[in-house]
Amino acid sequence: MPRHQTPFFAAALWASPFRPFFLLALAYGPLLIAAWLATLHGLWPPTALPAGLWHGHEMIFGFAMAVIVGIALTALPGWAGTPEIHGRRLAVLVVLWLAGRAAFHLAPHLPAHLPAVIDNLLLPVLIAFLAPQLLRAAKPLYLLLLPILAALGAANIAFYAAHSGADPARAASALHAALYAIIVLFVLKGGVLTQVFTGNALRARGRGTQASFRRGLETVATAAVVALAIADLGGAPRALSGGLALFCALVHAWRTARWQGWRVIDEPLVLLMQFGFLWLILAFALKAAADLGGLVPANTWIHAFTVGALGMMMLSLMTRVGLRHTGRPLALPASLRAAALLMLAAALLRQAVEVAGLGLRPLTLAAVLWGAAILVPLCRFGPLLLRPSLPRAAARADATAARPPSGG
Repeated sequence: MPRHQTPFFAAALWASPFRPFFLLALAYGPLLIAAWLATLHGLWPPTALPAGLWHGHEMIFGFAMAVIVGIALTALPGWAGTPEIHGRRLAVLVVLWLAGRAAFHLAPHLPAHLPAVIDNLLLPVLIAFLAPQLLRAAKPLYLLLLPILAALGAANIAFYAAHSGADPARAASALHAALYAIIVLFVLKGGVLTQVFTGNALRARGRGTQASFRRGLETVATAAVVALAIADLGGAPRALSGGLALFCALVHAWRTARWQGWRVIDEPLVLLMQFGFLWLILAFALKAAADLGGLVPANTWIHAFTVGALGMMMLSLMTRVGLRHTGRPLALPASLRAAALLMLAAALLRQAVEVAGLGLRPLTLAAVLWGAAILVPLCRFGPLLLRPSLPRAAARADATAARPPSGG
């Protein structure tokens, strides 16, 4: 890097969306955890929002949003054939993400409603960038990304409206709505990626081939999650929401079993994605257990998804994208195997805290484990994100092998 360039202005940083957004997510996640723990332990001044609400908001609209944008915008050119967003347009999106985070944290010192306006700019601009591209894409199924992004934007608006009306219950419901939108995205796009990459690994090792895509099953799997979201957010009787959650668990267990992930347990990147779906199934099962019989606390399922399912999938996809798109060999480094184990330990301990009511110290340890799992890829990938990519012959070969299915 020339001496006159700071890392923020390094040309390589703006070459592809995963570079700035992964860097922001990996740096912001541990900071969020540290601030949340400081608040819980009384080391940080209280804020206008309850700790759970600001923590939930920033984990969704700060950390997770940066990962989602980085992965989606990097994957779309190869899978949907859209032009890559880079350079100035990418810088606009990054500035809007940064402005949203600053506005959220500085809200008490800003004019009323200004933080809400600033923090709700990113998703409309992102949709405006993507809509013309996706409308011209050969596979119209990619258009489903737009309503999911719109749902996330609507949930963020609802969160700020509830906060301005001093209604924490409605603010929590808005965060749950955003979480369901992410689950739908996880089921749709994470499912396609997991099935395709599992099939590639099976073929490469001579152990079979990719499970065929069944449009009916994919539709039912997605529709079941949407139905659960409507029932849960709409205050339906617990018997209905619990029954739908149980149905989601069964459908996704069937769907995941068809991929035969157990036959590629020696492929770590694929195994992490499979673990992500196992945690998703567990999350639905825990939701059913809570609603149908009160067997576990009501919110136990949320951390099964956010820490377990989303944590495993994000580590896998960020590693795959980071390695392939910087021209590195597509193999899980030892440091990132450690990160995966830390994330698994964090997810298991977080569940134990919820179910057994273990208290503040185990909760703190679970949070520290999660933060450590995020710091590892920051240290491993951070410098690579600021440097030009190596020759990508191997990466192109991987992309050719990982073509999306027809209509997917």
